[in-house]
Amino acid sequence: MVNFIRQKVERTIAIFKFLNEKDMNKSKTPKLTIVGAGPGDVELITVKAIKALEAADVVLYDALVNEDLLQYASGAEIVFVGKRLGCHAYSQDQINELIVAMAYQHGHVVRLKGGDPFVFGRGSEEIAFASDNGLETAIVPGISSSMGVPALNGISLTQRKVAESFWVITGTTSDHKLSNDVVLASQSSATVVILMGMHKLSEIVAVYQANRTDDLPIGIIQNGTRTDQKKVIGTLSTIENLVKDQQVSSPAIIVIGEVVGNISKLTDYIEEEDLEDEFIYQNLSL
Repeated sequence: MVNFIRQKVERTIAIFKFLNEKDMNKSKTPKLTIVGAGPGDVELITVKAIKALEAADVVLYDALVNEDLLQYASGAEIVFVGKRLGCHAYSQDQINELIVAMAYQHGHVVRLKGGDPFVFGRGSEEIAFASDNGLETAIVPGISSSMGVPALNGISLTQRKVAESFWVITGTTSDHKLSNDVVLASQSSATVVILMGMHKLSEIVAVYQANRTDDLPIGIIQNGTRTDQKKVIGTLSTIENLVKDQQVSSPAIIVIGEVVGNISKLTDYIEEEDLEDEFIYQNLSL
């Protein structure tokens, strides 16, 4: 079945490439724009992204995209190509081929991806495939959940005298294993944000317990920035029970580090201090 779909898409690409070369389909230029939809809240999409959706002839959107955003593409053909654990509407190869086929058939294809398309979004692969097949390409960055979700929950990924850097790591690699970077990150004082890691939570906790103290703060935020968001804040020793008790599951981000324990302090500080002064203090390391 997969081979049949692939052959059909490849034939479509070849046909419309031929028509384009013969000036029979010159009314619209085959084009791909990869657009970051942000972490979930519809108001966190960029103006540039909205303009791209309004100009789209086809929108191929992912599972983590808020479907309310599709209202901006009222004149486009809408196709769901999302992938979730154990349930793929299309394989990545099929999505690549569909992009090219749709672009030659209809014109401007917008590939709408959750968060930022270049943060574990495989945007670079789709851009490369489209370019290799003669499409014009453009990119509209989005707010990554790795930064937007903690920020809206009062978690500062970097904080003077607490965390000098942050890591963003995939919890599950392409071969379905825990990333080795988690082991390296657990040995540092950096804030660590793990995406796609809920099914590896026990392994992540075990890795950290081998290198850090049990009272290290950890937060997990499901459906971050959306109206159905759920959040648990605990420590390495308590987080698994909290997740079970409050039924937190994917899609969620995991944030590990001392900054997680400073949520209320951060919120109070921002309310009390002048932001311009804070900017100066941060950058002068005062």
